[in-house]
Amino acid sequence: MSATFLGIPPFPEAARTAVNDAQTRHNLRKATHTIRDKRASVVDELHDDWQRLRAEGAAVKEHTLRHLDRYLEQLEESVTRAGGQVHWAADADEANAIVTRLVKATGETDVVKVKSMATQEIELNNALAEAGITAYETDLAELIVQLGDDLPSHILVPAIHLGRSQIREIFLEQMAEWGTPAPEGLTDDPRALAEAARVHLRERFLRTRTAISGANFAVADSGTMVVLESEGNGRMCLTLPQTLISVVGIEKIVPTWSDLEVFMQLLPRSSTGERMNPYTSTWTGVTPGDGPQEFHLVLLDNGRTDVLADTVGRQALRCIRCSACLNTCPVYERTGGHAYGSVYPGPIGAILTPQLRGMSSAVDEALPYASSLCGACYEVCPVAIDIPEVLVHLREEVTATPGHLGEKAMMAGAEAVFSSSRALGAAQRAAGLGRNMVPDHLPGLAGEWTDTRDVPDVPAESFRAWWNKRGKGQR
Repeated sequence: MSATFLGIPPFPEAARTAVNDAQTRHNLRKATHTIRDKRASVVDELHDDWQRLRAEGAAVKEHTLRHLDRYLEQLEESVTRAGGQVHWAADADEANAIVTRLVKATGETDVVKVKSMATQEIELNNALAEAGITAYETDLAELIVQLGDDLPSHILVPAIHLGRSQIREIFLEQMAEWGTPAPEGLTDDPRALAEAARVHLRERFLRTRTAISGANFAVADSGTMVVLESEGNGRMCLTLPQTLISVVGIEKIVPTWSDLEVFMQLLPRSSTGERMNPYTSTWTGVTPGDGPQEFHLVLLDNGRTDVLADTVGRQALRCIRCSACLNTCPVYERTGGHAYGSVYPGPIGAILTPQLRGMSSAVDEALPYASSLCGACYEVCPVAIDIPEVLVHLREEVTATPGHLGEKAMMAGAEAVFSSSRALGAAQRAAGLGRNMVPDHLPGLAGEWTDTRDVPDVPAESFRAWWNKRGKGQR
C-alpha cells in the first residue's frame, strides 16, 4: 500500500503547519538551491541557444496538443505494428482496472515499478494492493517514500523533505519487511545508503517477471516509449521482466524522433542540472528474445481532454515534469510538497491539479492562490509555460463559483467605482470624511490576510482634490 493525500487540508492550513517545521525547511532549501545552481550553470553554457531550444520545445508541444487526436491514433497504429497492445483509459478507475487485469493475466502477484507520476496520480499501487498484488518501487527516492509509508513531496526527488539520518532509520526499520534487510551498522553516508538500496533491490529485479512504468515521451511515428532516469533501476525494470505495462498520459506524445531531440537537451538541464541524462531507455513494441515479450501501453486521459479545452489552461499540458519551477519557487521552498495535497506539487501542481480534478473542493480551489505571482517559475520553465497567467486565470474561475459570489460582487463594485471618474471622486470624499472611523484591521473580510495587516491611513483629502486646489496649471 501507499499513503494517499486524502485528508490533507487546503493549502493555507497545510502550509501553516509546514512552515513551522524547521528541519524540513532546512532540507528543502539546501536541496532546491543545489539543484537550482547546477541547472543555472549548464543552461548558461548554451547562451542564446537555450532560448531557441525553449521556444522550439514550446512550439512542438503546442502543435502536438492542437492535433492530439491525430497523433494519438498514429501512436496506437505504430505501437500495434511493433507488437505492442494499446489500451485507452478515460479515468483513474479505468486505468487501474486495466492494469490490474493485465497483471492478473500474468499469474504474478509482485510487480516492480519505474518512477511514474501517472501511476501515482491514479494511486495504482493501492488499486493493485486491493487485488492482492504488491507493487515495489525501485527508484531510490520512491523506495524511501514507500518504505516510510510517506508521501512524495517533489516531482523529481520525492524524498527531498527527508534528511540522511531519517532515511537511515527508515531503511533499518522497514527494509526487512519488504525483502532484503539493511545491513547491520548502516550509517547515513550517502554511499552506504545507496548500497543498501542496491542490495535490497537486486534480488527483486532478478525474480520479478512483470514491470510497470510510465514514459517521459512517446514518439508517435515509431511507437517508441522513452524513459529518462539517473540510477539504472529503470533500465533493469524495462529489460529483465517478461511483461511490461506502461501507463502514459496522452499529453506525453511527440510527433517524431527529431522532435524528441529537442527535449533530450531541455529535460536533463532543467531537471538534474546535467548536460545529458545518465540513463535513457527507449523501446518500440517487442523484439523476440530481447527484453519483455509482452508490452501493453495504457493511454491515460483522467481529465486531460478537459484541460485541453481551456485555451489558457491547456499550456499546463506542455509540462515535461522537470521540476525546475519547484526548485525556484519561494513558496514551495518554505512549505514543501505535501501542503499542495497532490502528487503534483509546486507551481505546476497549482495549475495542473485543479484542472485535472476540477475545482469542486476547498483543496483544489486554494491551489491557484498558492503563489506570490513572482514569475520565477515562468522564467525557468523549459517549455515556456506561463504559470502566473494560468494561476490568475484559475483564480477568476474560483471567484465565479457559488461560494465566492460575495468576493465577485465586491470586485464588481470596485470596477464600477474605478471606471467612473464621478463615482471615484465621491468615494474618495466619503472616505476622507469618515477617515477617523476606519479600524486598524478588517477582521474576517478576507480571512487571515486582513487580520494580520494594518489598514493604511486614509488621508484627509485625495490626491485629486489636492491637485485641483494646488497643482492644476502648474508645471
